[in-house]
Amino acid sequence: MLNLFAKRTASSRDDILSGITVALALVPEAIAFAFVAGLPPHVGLYSAIIIGLITSLFGGRPGMISGATGAMAVVIVGLVHLHGISYLIPAVILCGLIQIIVGIMRLGKLIRLVPHSVMLGFVNGLAIVIFTSQFGSFKTFTSNGSLELIGGTSLVLMVLLIGITMAIIAFLPRFTKLIPASLAAILVVTALSWGFNKMNNDGFQISGTSNSVLTVEDMLLSNMKLYEVKTAESDKIEKKFGLIQADAKALGVDVVIGSPQKELGLTSKEILTAASKIKVVPDQELPILVFFNEAISLPPLNFETLKIIFPFALILAGVGLIESLMTLTLVDEITGTRGRGNKECIGQGAANIVCGLFGGMGGCAMIGQSLINVNSGGRQRLSGITAALALLVFVVFMQSFILMIPMAALVGVMFMVVIGTFEWSTLNTWKKIPKSDVFVMVLVAGYTVVFHNLAMAVLLGVIIQALVFAWKHATHIFADQKINKYGSKIYQLHGPLFFASTTHFNGLFDPQNDPDDVVIDFYYTRVYDQSGLEAINKIAENYRKNNKRLHLCHLSDECRLLLDRASDLVEVNVSEDPNYHVATDRLG
Repeated sequence: MLNLFAKRTASSRDDILSGITVALALVPEAIAFAFVAGLPPHVGLYSAIIIGLITSLFGGRPGMISGATGAMAVVIVGLVHLHGISYLIPAVILCGLIQIIVGIMRLGKLIRLVPHSVMLGFVNGLAIVIFTSQFGSFKTFTSNGSLELIGGTSLVLMVLLIGITMAIIAFLPRFTKLIPASLAAILVVTALSWGFNKMNNDGFQISGTSNSVLTVEDMLLSNMKLYEVKTAESDKIEKKFGLIQADAKALGVDVVIGSPQKELGLTSKEILTAASKIKVVPDQELPILVFFNEAISLPPLNFETLKIIFPFALILAGVGLIESLMTLTLVDEITGTRGRGNKECIGQGAANIVCGLFGGMGGCAMIGQSLINVNSGGRQRLSGITAALALLVFVVFMQSFILMIPMAALVGVMFMVVIGTFEWSTLNTWKKIPKSDVFVMVLVAGYTVVFHNLAMAVLLGVIIQALVFAWKHATHIFADQKINKYGSKIYQLHGPLFFASTTHFNGLFDPQNDPDDVVIDFYYTRVYDQSGLEAINKIAENYRKNNKRLHLCHLSDECRLLLDRASDLVEVNVSEDPNYHVATDRLG
């Protein structure tokens, strides 16, 4: 990694300032993840507050930031779509209980067994995902009902502000460390953006906004408008398609519509009507317990509900723990400290239970925000506590300021996180490390980039690395050599003999230079298949050609039976010879 995560001593001032920086960057991410999950924006915000606060207090990794994440949102959207938001609440609570059980069983330590190649692939894939995800911040809602990239002067201006943000973060620490460079960059670029937006004219305005520089407010309104349009389109398709099918059924004919979205979609007027419902960002209310929230109706607490929520809760728990523990390991590496995996499991579980009780969407460690916190000097629990409380203050009392923050500043911060996270050294060392490690690293990184599923990428990498490890050891066969008092050479074999180890097996012997009498002892090995038997036959033929006496001992009954050309060389010892089966079709 580049030296953006400088080692520094813990400081309360640094923790407070880094927490404020994180809170500023949290706003658009929490909102965006709520939209991904099909939930109102305030659900994402308050989930980030609750989860961030509790994990900071009780988690196992000081300085790590938790909240609503994209990995959790992808799972949640399926549950919400199929069963509604009411089933989300018990699912999140059950997810928390599972995570606590994992922590109590002390399974969090298993994250330390993740191979280094998997970790490298995870980190590099993560950096690429963070980088590519930022391009969504260059989009705005247009009259055709979709998000499209900005262009012209607005695009140039945004790129310029991103460059200024990155320059401040890179060079400010050389002059002063009184204020985190990321926080300074956000404040400076926000002031510049405010000036540009105040001075803009019609020629510089971005379509669908009154600004020349995209802000958090623009992002929120664009996503809310898109959500309304998609909802209206879905309702129209469902209604009209249902009527068409009903009329066709009444007439006794079948109607097939090739593409309902194209044939029954919204007109331009309907798109504008749906989008016009979103005027301003609604005021946020403080979260309340679901038992006192009249807008939420809980599902019945019975076995049928459990059958519905358990698969989702289990996946949420697994995804959340893997992502959290991998983030913990990454922060450990950056800071040179050690977090407590089991405690983190319990902390994440407690946070999700409380979050569910307040109607939240659940969450886990936020990798990008954790890296921002570490880069800004956050090392203690105070940084996470400050981030959660500052986010609460921003949402409730400082909406107008938060909404004017330019997306360019937040994109610039994340770009610097990408630069600091990516393991650039792998570009120089990948030719020097084993090909199997390179394969695993590329596989994990590629899966992360393509599917955006960090947890599954890690699991896949661990499984492949374990198989590679098992294969290497399975194919490792060797022999201890000695000369007995009679001048005979004895090969004491160790390791399995099967199709993958026959090459190594053949290379163990030297028929030309060995003495006249040779013994191959199979006491510590097993012959597993026909390839192993053929290797034994071949070695026997080689010794015969060189006029050497060969003795084979401690082979099983099946081996003696299946050996064609070497059967007469086997010495039988009933009391010591092993008994095992050989994988072959010759014996049925």
